[in-house]
Amino acid sequence: MSKNWDLSKVRNIGISAHIDSGKTTLTERILFYTGRIHAIHDVRGKDGVGAKMDSMELEKERGITIQSAATNVQWKNTEINIIDTPGHVDFTIEVERALRVLDGAILVLCGVSGVQSQSITVDRQMRRYNVPRLAFINKLDRSGADPFRVTTALREKLRHNAVLTQLPIGLEDAHAGVVDLVTMKAYTFHGPNGEEIKVEEIPADMLEDAQKYRHELIGAAADFDDTVGEKFLMEEEPTVEELKAAIRKGVLSLDLTPVFLGSAYKNKGVQLLLDAVEDYLPCPTDVTNEGLDMDNDEARLTLPCDADKPLVALAFKLEDGRFGQLTYMRIYQGTMRKGDFIHNMANQKKVKVPRLVRMHSDDMQDIEVAYAGDIVALFGVDCASGDTFTDGTVNITMTSMFIPNAVISLAVAPKDKTGADNFTKALTKFRKEDPTFRVHRDEESNETIISGMGELHLEVYIERIKREFKCEVIAGAPQVAYRETISSPADYDYTHKKQTGGSGQFAKVMGKMVPYESETEKTYNFVNNIRGGRIPNEYIPAVDKGFQEALDKGTLIGFPIVGVQMELDDGAYHDVDSSEMAFKICAIAAFRQAYEKASPIALEPIMKLEVQAPEEFQGSVMGQINQRRGMISGTTTIEGTVTVDAEVPLTEMFGYSTDLRSATQGKAEFTMEFAKYSPVPRGIQNELAKKYQEKREAEKK
Repeated sequence: MSKNWDLSKVRNIGISAHIDSGKTTLTERILFYTGRIHAIHDVRGKDGVGAKMDSMELEKERGITIQSAATNVQWKNTEINIIDTPGHVDFTIEVERALRVLDGAILVLCGVSGVQSQSITVDRQMRRYNVPRLAFINKLDRSGADPFRVTTALREKLRHNAVLTQLPIGLEDAHAGVVDLVTMKAYTFHGPNGEEIKVEEIPADMLEDAQKYRHELIGAAADFDDTVGEKFLMEEEPTVEELKAAIRKGVLSLDLTPVFLGSAYKNKGVQLLLDAVEDYLPCPTDVTNEGLDMDNDEARLTLPCDADKPLVALAFKLEDGRFGQLTYMRIYQGTMRKGDFIHNMANQKKVKVPRLVRMHSDDMQDIEVAYAGDIVALFGVDCASGDTFTDGTVNITMTSMFIPNAVISLAVAPKDKTGADNFTKALTKFRKEDPTFRVHRDEESNETIISGMGELHLEVYIERIKREFKCEVIAGAPQVAYRETISSPADYDYTHKKQTGGSGQFAKVMGKMVPYESETEKTYNFVNNIRGGRIPNEYIPAVDKGFQEALDKGTLIGFPIVGVQMELDDGAYHDVDSSEMAFKICAIAAFRQAYEKASPIALEPIMKLEVQAPEEFQGSVMGQINQRRGMISGTTTIEGTVTVDAEVPLTEMFGYSTDLRSATQGKAEFTMEFAKYSPVPRGIQNELAKKYQEKREAEKK
């Protein structure tokens, strides 16, 4: 182990939040205070430079973060790897992949809007990967900012055990700094960039409040530490070190969320947040990382964060840099050196580490060696996002990240034939980079179809094909990812017989098709009830395979089938004429026979929509949602801004941004994400079925 690599002084953290909560601005300030940059540029800066972490041209133009950028900073004695993640739901995979490799996170909330729809999504993702977090309530300089209301929302909406560790000194225009409830000192920020911090006694008019909130903080921390617990009961004051240790235990157990305050844009409170990252968030050894032992039937095993063990690293993100493919890796155990040979567990290829770098957004510094617990980048290593690398002595892969299903598709083609090569290159590259971006060829229409998480997701990729690959693209109308399912059970009894010269084909299957609901993402289930060898065991998987193949395309509107359980109860076989192929063909036909009788229905993706607009436009916003078959689930009004929550079919959402802008003089904004699948109204289903039948008739001719 390297002498100067002390794991207790390493933090791998992410910064995530709802769009426009000020994440990237916060990261920019962190870079400034840690000496990584020497001037501050804002996201939509007048100087045209744009924020350091938004290095893509498109990000600078749109003022949003599209790709998560990784950077490495040093604060006091601690090495911090930071990944800035997008808040926009269409780029949700960027958040997933960042949280997959991080040990801790900062959840940024807007001091005015508080907990928004995307904050809820990000929080759900953090819970999925058990990521300990701190909350930072930003934008306290804005009118209507209220950190107490936001902390209450954290408790009520996100069910966090949220506790204030600071109180604001002034709000809105008067916001000057914070009172730290752990040290019981007042911190104000001065100088052109807030780099001069004054530490003073708490203002007299705030002392009573500070004592009250400190008592609450100690009470919350007492649950996690016996020393603080005893002192709390005896009404004695714990020391600063004891209180910090107790808060840290609460954070690591995911049962406590300390809340920090400030305004990144006005340079207030950021340095204290960095201190909190050092004090409370986990180092790599505090976190349990699991891999799958491929030699032992994918049994889960814990990987110790130890540089002397065999290497295990996860490629969690790919990016095409100026010097070729850049692969971001988190090293879970072992050591990686420049010139080493590493093995890709996905394709068993052996590759050499040609160049090892530490990233700083789009700048980099070369390093010779990296140890367990670090996040680094490699050049010239061809792989896909989510591949595991080892030194070849162990057969371990990391558990994969959650990849949501696509909800929208577009037919795309290069404008002229000369661009076909570049077009193919672009699609191959984006597929490798982003597992939620899918590409397939439609056999019937011979078109290339791209699918993704939303209109903006696909728009950005089409724009990137134009810019990065100099290839103009023609895109068809967006196509919603419908699904089909059944609404009642049905029996099947099918015999497949084919007699030609020589051996024939014979298979018979009988059973039931029933509607299937699952708590997980699973949408199909196979139940084998065969007893007494009515069908030999070796043919059962072929029946299952046949059923699964039949799910690919329903006969109602031509979309995949979900929510089906196939029960195989009986059957027959022939000693000579039966084969796996015969049983597979038989199962496909039996499935179709039952499907026609099981009252098939069409399902459409329903999106969770959140619209924020000035109060005077509430009527027109709600009217538009109703026109689009939307169901409004709630409205809240804060400081003259109304937030409308609704569920709306994705089919009805095309062109919504233009309509919303014109109805609200461009003052409203919205976010939406996939919520669930629901049955399509009967009239629309008949229309879709009719179109599908016409298409099939036309193809037959």
